[in-house]
Amino acid sequence: MKPLRIAIIGGGLSGLATGTHLRLRAAELAEQSRNTPESPREVELSLFESSERVGGVIHTERISTPAGEFTVDHGADMFATNPPFALDLCQRLGVADDLLFPKPDGRGAMIARGDGLIPIPEGFVLMRPTKVWSMMTTPLLSVAGKTRLLAERFVPRRATDLTDEGVGSFVRRRLGQECLDNIVAPLVAGIYTADVERLSMAATMKPIWDMESSDGSLARATLRRIKSGEDSTEQGSSGARYENFRAFPGGMIEFIKLLAGQIGSSHIHLNCPIESISKTDQGIRVQGDRVSEGDELFDHVVLSTPASVSCRLLQSMQSSVSADVSSAIDQVVAGLSAIPYASTAIVVMAVPRNCIARMPKTFGFVVPPKEQRSVLAGSFASEKFPQRAPDDHVIIRAFVGGVLNPQILENSDDEIVRIVARELGDLIGLQSPDRVIDEAAFVRVVRWNRAMPQYEIGHLEKTNAIESAMAKIPGIELRTNAIGGVGIAPVIGAARRMAEKLLA
Repeated sequence: MKPLRIAIIGGGLSGLATGTHLRLRAAELAEQSRNTPESPREVELSLFESSERVGGVIHTERISTPAGEFTVDHGADMFATNPPFALDLCQRLGVADDLLFPKPDGRGAMIARGDGLIPIPEGFVLMRPTKVWSMMTTPLLSVAGKTRLLAERFVPRRATDLTDEGVGSFVRRRLGQECLDNIVAPLVAGIYTADVERLSMAATMKPIWDMESSDGSLARATLRRIKSGEDSTEQGSSGARYENFRAFPGGMIEFIKLLAGQIGSSHIHLNCPIESISKTDQGIRVQGDRVSEGDELFDHVVLSTPASVSCRLLQSMQSSVSADVSSAIDQVVAGLSAIPYASTAIVVMAVPRNCIARMPKTFGFVVPPKEQRSVLAGSFASEKFPQRAPDDHVIIRAFVGGVLNPQILENSDDEIVRIVARELGDLIGLQSPDRVIDEAAFVRVVRWNRAMPQYEIGHLEKTNAIESAMAKIPGIELRTNAIGGVGIAPVIGAARRMAEKLLA
């Protein structure tokens, strides 16, 4: 029996996770058929990456300075354990016991207000207040705001024919304007770099969206879940629940290397951009200047590339397919093109601890849009994971840009650093920008252009139409963060489902 040949175009997390799950699933099927007369088809993988490294936006830099050694992640520096897809994969690969937990103290997140930071009320999880007393004593809400929050259980549930709603509209309707402006908007913006008025509840907050329809109230739903033990995290801390995260000792690049190792270096082709794909009688041809002859024909091709690249490659095969398939490609391209993206930048600096006058006891903070600051959110990477820096230095990661402030990205790197340093001076007492820049062990500005898809109202309708059209394009699969969720865990979950589908 001829091997099943699968090409993965794109070596970011999605492509690597898809390849890894294909390897694992193929091994499972081989084991299951050991004592049966029929053996599963052997799987041959080829992964094509246009750049000189795999990992995409996940990258770790190890920096040696006179102040000591630093480990800095340019993208995600940890992953969530809920949903459990990333942790499950680590367990299957035998590395779960090696993962780091964030340091036990300082796990609660904070919110910027004026020239300082205020803790998010204990038990407030995105938009579910689970501890009434903490909500009634927080300075983030006025007496009127607290009274409005308490009235949530008396707010009528939404109309049954409403299929989607903006996060802003939902929170304003159920919890009130103050709770939206002062707590929920900064938390959501810190995750999605989005405008809460346009962000889809159905696509990004489905469990909470469903609570209203099932229980009529978030308060009633939360109480029921606590009583039933359905969600033990309700008793946890506030905001980002850092106990539900893990990291690799040497940074997230270790995860990337682990996944690449599962695929095998001989099956990963770096500096190998794919120019076009086409349908032939022998299979799907993948073409590029550096694609070796004999490596170009496949039974399946997985597009794990940015949406713009996926559109270009799909259009390149239109001349080799039927009119019906070509029409389906047009629908996919139109759907992907209708999904907006946001660009961001991360300013990473390692500053002497004595340059911070008011070091907060927290791993991170978010900034409400109404504060009109350039910084969206910040984290103290070396406070979460002390192994990342010498004790006398703090690694600060500040996030800027997004949908609400794309203009800041028009500045030079140096100017962005100065803007961030000035705002950190207000919020945590960071010393003057010039001093910080001079005394920092290092400063980096990492730009991610069009890296964050915006799940706007009606997003699920768009993605359902895209997936329906993709089903009419035989042999081609689409894996993109515009469909199926953003974040490491959802991407890995989607990769597993893709592998199971291809090897069904």
